[in-house]
Formats: sequence, structure tokens, C-alpha cells
Amino acid sequence: MRIDPPSESITRRDFVRGGSALAGGIVLGRLANRAAAAEQPAVSVYTCRPLLTSALDFEDVSRGHPKPYDLVGAALEAARLTPQSWRLEITADSIITEPVKEPATVSKQFTLEDGTALDLPALMELGRGHGARFIKAMQCLNLAEPLGQGLWEGVPLREVLKLCGPMRNVRRIYYWGFHNNDPSQLFQSSLSYTEAMETPPGELPPFLAYRLNGEPIPLKRGGPVRMVIPWSHGFKSIKWLQRIVVTNDFRANDTYANANNDPDSHLKTAAYITQAPKGPVSGQSATLGGLVMSGLSGLQRVEYWLRPVDPDDTAKDSGDGQGEGNWMPCELEAPPTDWSRILPAGVSSKDVLGFDPKTGAPATWPLRYSMISWFIAITDLKPGQYEFRVRSVDLNGFAQPEPRPLGKAGRNAVESARFEVK
Repeated sequence: MRIDPPSESITRRDFVRGGSALAGGIVLGRLANRAAAAEQPAVSVYTCRPLLTSALDFEDVSRGHPKPYDLVGAALEAARLTPQSWRLEITADSIITEPVKEPATVSKQFTLEDGTALDLPALMELGRGHGARFIKAMQCLNLAEPLGQGLWEGVPLREVLKLCGPMRNVRRIYYWGFHNNDPSQLFQSSLSYTEAMETPPGELPPFLAYRLNGEPIPLKRGGPVRMVIPWSHGFKSIKWLQRIVVTNDFRANDTYANANNDPDSHLKTAAYITQAPKGPVSGQSATLGGLVMSGLSGLQRVEYWLRPVDPDDTAKDSGDGQGEGNWMPCELEAPPTDWSRILPAGVSSKDVLGFDPKTGAPATWPLRYSMISWFIAITDLKPGQYEFRVRSVDLNGFAQPEPRPLGKAGRNAVESARFEVK
């Protein structure tokens, strides 16, 4: 469902208010009844989540048994999962099966067998001339909420592939990481040649990351090196990267596609509830909040719908976000005024993709493929049971869950919460 902006006039000061996550808290003063706003004081405090998630605080959905980060000592070295032992092979797929007619070729391959596999110092040296940094949220395609958000730093995939020299018959790149050398646990993903090599100006490139929030990527987060695909769900951002293969096979061969998932899905714009009353609310106000992801289609606003419900009504929300409800705008976390308090020491926002290189201000807010907090304080509530729904509206005017309501392209149901006012 495509919807127009609210007819009610909302200024930027009304709509986007707050401060950086490090400010500690954000005072909410806008009311569900806007006509009463001038007469009512601020009613609650909502603390936004930090814009950058500590590496230890990311939710973990790692695969493998045992998990690679459980290896220690000689086993860790043998798995090439230490900074000293890490190696990356880059080869061409020489197998020809229908409908592929000719094999892919590269001028130079990098293999363990001949001792040419790329090591971490060589990758970081490449990063000194071609490195990139950007802020990206990680989200699993089949989970309802993002896993965390970090400042990722590394080398664009295109620069790594250029080391192979001229290529022929290359239509796709696929890659995988360490999974205990058990073929049944192999987990790989892929990109088209165009996605890997021809990033549009202003967009974020796929790249090989070796730093997270200014520090080496911990093993639990996929270090020493992981692939990071800005626009995609986490299954494309393969952890413990160790092998890249170029192929003339044009078909996606992502492991995740075998479980009926869409291997070409992009992060979608969506709002999630992370804070809602868990018990009866005393008084006449309630504070709710959560996160909103800015996906491929960007974010225009977050809005909520509050309705009274019968206490005996146990019907579950359909999650489609549709209806003739009175959808009202929520508050959005404002961009920090001092990014030096957010970014790691020595990192200027002017050097981060998605920011103006002259002013250091974000080119869009929220940054594309990132998440920020939303929040709302609702007052003048009469005693009773209520249902609260929240949804995003993207820059095309589509309200969540559209334009892609299919679960296997990423979970996108409209979330709801119920609470009681006494």
C-alpha cells in the first residue's frame, strides 16, 4: 500500500528530535493529542541504543559444529583463523556444465598450493590505497530484528579482484569461509560481476572487512576477514572468508537459496518494537520505542496506530500493517552533532562513505543500510486495554510490509504490542 505523507503539518523540529546515543537519554514531549502539546510537559525519557554496537554485543547466528570461534591453539592456526595464518585463495571455475559453454579464466590465480594465497598484511597494504569505511547494520533474513550495527573497514572486492588481472567469461563471483572443512557445513554466497565491480557513485561497495569499530574483527564476528555486502541480509556477508571463485555460471549458487530463501533480497525499510510496557501502566501515559532499518528504498518516516481493544480479544495481528487506522508519526533519533564522540578515535566522519567529505555530515539520515531509534510518548490515555502498531514508510511512499511482503525475502511483518492502562 502506497500512502501519502500525513496531511497534518509536521516540522522537522517536531518530527526529528533527540541527540546522539552518547547523550544518555532523549526527552519525549510530543503527545498523541497534538492540540494539547502546548499545555503538557514532557512525560518520559527514552534512551536510544548506541549507534555503534560493541563487537561483543552483536547477536550471534553463526553456523558450524563446532563453531569456528570455539577452536583454540594449533586447531585455530590450522584452520587459518588467526591474523598470522589467514590466507585467501582466488581462483577461476574451470568446470563447464550446461548451459555454460566456456570456462571463466583469470590472468593470475592466488592459491595455497603455489604459496601465492593473499595474506592479511597484503590485504591491509591494499587497503592503505583503496580502503573504505561505512556504517552498516547486520540483519538475518529470517529474524525479526537487526543483530547489531558497526563501522566496518576494509578493501572493496573490486580492488581485490583486480589483482587477478584481465578476466574472460566471468559473470558471477562466489565465495565461502571456513566451516570445519566439512563439505556438509560449507556455506557460500555469490554476487554478479556487475555488483562486485561496478558500484554506482555514491553507493556502498561490497568489500572484504578486517576492522570493526576501529579494531580487528573478533573471531566471533567473522574475523580475521569477512565479506560485507552493504545492501544485503547477513547471509551474503560471509564470515571467516577464505575462498573467492569467479565463474561463467550466471546462476546464483548461495547455500541459503537451498532453504527456499531469496538469494537476491535486499535489506528492507522496516520498524521494530524493542520497548513496550510489559505490565499495567499507572497513570495516563505510555512510552514505546524501537529500531528502524533504512533499506534499499530509504526511510521517509515511522508511524504508529494506537487503538483500544477488548480484554478478551486474543486475535493475533495479521502483520500486514493495513487498515483505516489513524497512523501518527513517531519521533526519530536525530543525527549526532559531534561524530567524534561516536566514531573510533582517529576516524573522521569525512572519511566514512555516506558522509559529505567536506562537512562530515551524513548525506542522508538515516544512513542507507543503517538503523536508528524511534520513540513515542502517548498521553491522555483512559483506563483500558490498548494495541500499538508501528510501521515504516519508505521514500517511495510504500508502507511496511510493502513492497515486498514475502517472508523468504526478509521478515517484514508489522509488529504490535498490547498493554493496559490503569
